[in-house]
Amino acid sequence: MLDFFRNHQRLMMALLILIVVPGLGIVGIQGFSSFFDENANVASVNGHKVTRIEYDNALRQQVDRARQMLGAQFDPKMFETPAMRTALVDSLVQQRALADETQRLHLTASDEAVRRALLADPVISSLRKPDGTIDVERYKQLLAMQGMTPEQYDERTRYGLAIDQIPGSIQASAFTSKALAQSLTELAEQRRDVQGLAFRTVDYASKVQPSDAQIKSYYDAHRNEFATPESASIQYLVLSPSTLSAAIKPTDADLKKYYDDNVQRYRTESEVRASHILINAPKDASAADKAKAKAKADELLTQVKAHPDQFAQIAEKNSEDPGSASKGGDLGYFGRGMIAGGKAFDDAAFGLKKGEVSDVVQSDFGYHIIQATDVKPASTKPFDEVKDALAKDYVAQQASKSLADDAQGFTDAVYEKSKTLQPAADKYKLQIQTATVAPTPNPQLPQDNPLNNGKFLAAVFAPDSVKDHNNTQAIDVGGNTLIAARVTDYKPAAVPALDAVKDAVRAKVVAEEAAAKARKDGAAKLADVQKSNATAGFSSVTTVSRNDPQGLPPAALGAIFKADASKLPAYVGVDLGNDGYAIYRVNGIQKATPVAADRLTGAQQQVAQVYAQAEMEAYLESLKARSKVKITQAPPTAAQQ
Repeated sequence: MLDFFRNHQRLMMALLILIVVPGLGIVGIQGFSSFFDENANVASVNGHKVTRIEYDNALRQQVDRARQMLGAQFDPKMFETPAMRTALVDSLVQQRALADETQRLHLTASDEAVRRALLADPVISSLRKPDGTIDVERYKQLLAMQGMTPEQYDERTRYGLAIDQIPGSIQASAFTSKALAQSLTELAEQRRDVQGLAFRTVDYASKVQPSDAQIKSYYDAHRNEFATPESASIQYLVLSPSTLSAAIKPTDADLKKYYDDNVQRYRTESEVRASHILINAPKDASAADKAKAKAKADELLTQVKAHPDQFAQIAEKNSEDPGSASKGGDLGYFGRGMIAGGKAFDDAAFGLKKGEVSDVVQSDFGYHIIQATDVKPASTKPFDEVKDALAKDYVAQQASKSLADDAQGFTDAVYEKSKTLQPAADKYKLQIQTATVAPTPNPQLPQDNPLNNGKFLAAVFAPDSVKDHNNTQAIDVGGNTLIAARVTDYKPAAVPALDAVKDAVRAKVVAEEAAAKARKDGAAKLADVQKSNATAGFSSVTTVSRNDPQGLPPAALGAIFKADASKLPAYVGVDLGNDGYAIYRVNGIQKATPVAADRLTGAQQQVAQVYAQAEMEAYLESLKARSKVKITQAPPTAAQQ
């Protein structure tokens, strides 16, 4: 199975991009305004523009995801190839086409589906109060900090559910047979005994002594590889709740009033832990059935009253509630309204002291006998206990309010005093920060860093900023954040003189020449051992599999498992690029052990997922083919940056 992924890298990369690329339904303030700037668009689909900001945001998210997955092995240059950038534009086009198709098919999501999706969100779940309901005020505050109302967030969720219906249906229809899954698993786990012989570039480096003429020739042919990118040194101000919060110093009186106004947040309602015995008698049961159930409940109540210490055993034997009978009737801790028994059940349960047993209680489900096993009275955390947390909430609320009040004033200040940021910094008690930026996002910075915002970078490198050193406008970068900057120094893209980079050019020439010598000697040695079957110089035998490559590079592992297994020993040569050349001698094959049933089921699911992904890719390509697509601005290559 791993071999499939290696041999279908383009498909896998496209699918990864589709996973990472965000939905295009909510574009924000800066996205909306850029719709009117044709130069800010990278493509259009059926008349709907795909903006450069959307492209930059998608690239930044993709880079951040890769950084998290790869850790120390992350290399931002992997995203600088034209092929990678073209694939990203293609994925955005496909996503836009999918959105159009969703609209054409009139797909939507029900209110109930939206409600379930919202309640499944862990952030929203964290807003539950002790009684199980959502703290609506905190929910509104949370969304307000993101610039949304509950109604807007509902529609965003509905849009996401609707657009997921087509991929979901394709995923659900995927299937693969056990026979195919078993064959692929056995191939993935097949083990081969190999020996290696390496021709390393580093061993040839000392044999390469390039002349000045060779160095100059290489420099002339690869000048752009040594170019320094365009850059700007800037001063900048950030206006956001976090930057404004530093100036907010609440008094004890402020905090006490905030506590009194929001005391329900710090109150825990009473809870009871109870067990019950249920005798079923639904409300639509006949009078005779209800009478029979009531008589049985009365009989059980007599037993419980006589032996309250045996409540659990009596419940386990007689209760008709399948969810709690096996646990001795235990319902755990609950607040009012959390048990389906209704008001009568709650009134009885919350009227008991610890250890007490109720009379027979009737609900819509039948007749209950309830025993309280623990009682937690309602309590309110005192002011002093929650003061620190309360101060953080207060500052966050006031900072958000200040931002709403100050946003227009900040915008006016940086515009009216266009040659300096100091007046705005003084007025809003902000710190002037400095940085050096390029026209494209810096992959080393976090995704939400305002310095990586596409519209902000476009403003920094606009002629008015670069040539006249005027302040940029206050840019809304999302997340309730405004940023403005002033360019203090600008450096255009330039190719340094040969003398300045001669050592770097020499290293490149040496590396390429050494790799070429390693490949030449390796190919000659391969031809020799294929004739002589000699083993001199080869390493000791190592057993490798697709799942356990023993440190071999993917190119080597692929060549080893493509070797003709009917003619052993078999020799394969592998060009390792800058690392040189290697020869591998395949001595034997060890078949995989039979696949256990549970592992076979898992393998079936994995292969089905691969098929579903391939089918989704084909479907998206067909959507793209029947859509009106125009690429209006090719993404920049690394050299153009």
